[in-house]
Amino acid sequence: MIISHVKSNTHEIQSNEEHSLGVAKLAEKFSNEFGLGSWGWIMGILHDKGKEQESFQTRIKRASGLENGPICNAPHAYVGALISKKIYPNGYPLLNWAIMCHHRGLSDYTDFENTIEEKQIPDEVKIESDGRQLTAPRYPYKIDNKDWNHLERLLFSCLVDADYLDTEAFMQPETASHRGSNTPLRELLPLLEKHMENFSLDAPINKIRNEILNQCNSLAQGQKGFYSLTVPTGGGKTLASISWAMRHAIHNGQKRIIIAIPYTSIIVQTASVLRSIFGEENVLEHHSNANVDRISDEEQAVKMKLATENWDYPIIVTTNVELFESMFSNKTSSCRKLHNICNSVLILDEVQTLPLEYLQPIVDSLKTYQKIFGTSVLFTTASLPALKGNIGHGHKEDEILHGFDNIKEIIPDSFKLYERLRRVNLHFDDSKSDYNDIAARLTKYDRVLCIVNTRKDAMEIFKRLPNEGITLHLSRMMCSKHIRKTIESIKELLLDDNKKIIRVVATQLIEAGVDIDFPIVFRQEAGLDSILQAAGRCNREGKLGISDSYVFMLDKPLPKGYISNAVNAQKNLPKDKDWFAPQTMIQYFTQLYSRTVTFDKADIANSLYKPFDFCFETVAQKFKLIDDSSTSVIVNYENSYELVTILKDTGVNYHIMKKLSQYSVNIHEKDFKELDKAGLIDEVLEGIYFLPDIEQYDKDLGLVVQNHWLEEILIK
Repeated sequence: MIISHVKSNTHEIQSNEEHSLGVAKLAEKFSNEFGLGSWGWIMGILHDKGKEQESFQTRIKRASGLENGPICNAPHAYVGALISKKIYPNGYPLLNWAIMCHHRGLSDYTDFENTIEEKQIPDEVKIESDGRQLTAPRYPYKIDNKDWNHLERLLFSCLVDADYLDTEAFMQPETASHRGSNTPLRELLPLLEKHMENFSLDAPINKIRNEILNQCNSLAQGQKGFYSLTVPTGGGKTLASISWAMRHAIHNGQKRIIIAIPYTSIIVQTASVLRSIFGEENVLEHHSNANVDRISDEEQAVKMKLATENWDYPIIVTTNVELFESMFSNKTSSCRKLHNICNSVLILDEVQTLPLEYLQPIVDSLKTYQKIFGTSVLFTTASLPALKGNIGHGHKEDEILHGFDNIKEIIPDSFKLYERLRRVNLHFDDSKSDYNDIAARLTKYDRVLCIVNTRKDAMEIFKRLPNEGITLHLSRMMCSKHIRKTIESIKELLLDDNKKIIRVVATQLIEAGVDIDFPIVFRQEAGLDSILQAAGRCNREGKLGISDSYVFMLDKPLPKGYISNAVNAQKNLPKDKDWFAPQTMIQYFTQLYSRTVTFDKADIANSLYKPFDFCFETVAQKFKLIDDSSTSVIVNYENSYELVTILKDTGVNYHIMKKLSQYSVNIHEKDFKELDKAGLIDEVLEGIYFLPDIEQYDKDLGLVVQNHWLEEILIK
């Protein structure tokens, strides 16, 4: 018997024939979603043919303890790639690339071609076909150069996920039993309808929200395509978009709804609301806390990957970073979920936050997923950016954004929402202020929210506020659970009339999608879209008539790049503009685009649009929406210490990693090195870091990057 896997505790064996058949069935099912079921079957049957080598059988027997001796290296994935080229030459190179790279990740074409040319099929491996034919679908459209790299990645995704799932079913059946949900969206819709019945129409703003909801429901039965829901802040677009997406998906036979959001604070809030409606088992909240790619130990890496969600849920709430970096990743851990985006409805919330320097490949990828993989896309925002047609003032190709030809707007201009939902007047400062000035201005108000651009600005202003009433801080130096609890606390406090003084200083994590309502809001200068989002936290329910939001300037340079460009774009508009008018927003984004050096920073056009010279690995290293070298660290907050102890004892599994994800903070490489040098970082398992010292996590500010022991020594 050819061995594929061995359970280390019982030495139970899964044969290679059994494993390959299991993978083939799953991969066929997955790839059928885009018409390539026969390709999925063949990939599954051939992917582990290399395990028939004597060297591999010796290796797995010794690694599992079935026999003694040194453990040798025995690569096997290339064998299936060579056999598939010999038996199915018309599938080259797409079929072979996925098979060859199903363990290491998609390589650049030079590495792939060199391996194909240099390697030989081992003599002991049987070259045989099971009689299946490699059939290609007849698409009603042309596959162009921008599509092929995504088609390869989707084939790779089908094989990788099928491989992991079958392996997990054998090696970790308990984990496998908890994976995914099979509840169809048709059964979830009545739960949403029941939830919506509880809303009162007494308040004028709720009547407007109900109009928006009814409009979404009435236009949900359109064909698959691109749609936009442009609703000013406070218009109830979150639930309206879910209602549209669910009805649209049911009408078009689509399987799931994926909601991509820019900030984890909004993810936490949105996922919490959706779980309360649809149940924990039907909603997946996905944002990572550990980097699988840093783990060199193969067994540990496999366990970590098995704990990574593959999005086999009816409703997924995730980050823009997770979604789009996965679409351009070459790693197995990131790509395995991609096939589950097929035949789904994708909601891009706060679409104006997408990074401009990567906007062209993002637009191109969405076009491919819509055209080939049956995905509908809904853009939801209070201020839809300029995404239609060709935009930009440059002369070079990467200086022009080639947008979408057709986006169907759900809310017509006749609704005049920006006028009917106007609740705030904007006031722009003419002079700059320092931290003390802003703190003094905030102190004049009992209930006030201040939003700034950086963690440092938030901390400095917060420290200068008087110790009276309730003063709270929000930034990414706090772990997700701390942020969630703080936001929940803010909401409760604002409902309590006895709590007179409530002052909050936050970074922009709170300005989009977080449902809070302050009578006064201050916003540090930023792009017009951010200013309007911040104003949306002011007088949200319209109970104060028209309230005030103030835009201030700090006496320090703005960060170079997007923020400074966005501020300059806003300042270049006439001061007598109606800042809330949709046309003003289009003019603002046109100004902003004209200041953008490139819409393709990762050079996708030259790296992926030349079939079949794909540079998968190179692109994955360059396509980083958050351009920093941060490291995720688990902090000592609430019961995280206990969970880390369990992790040490039991190793990585789905449940423990999901719980620990809410206790992590991303810190810059420089700060990580300083804390590590001071001996404050504990590497629990390879690639998973813990900061056990409770003094390094402040109850107000979150993770403290300065060594508190050094501070104490200096004081003494």
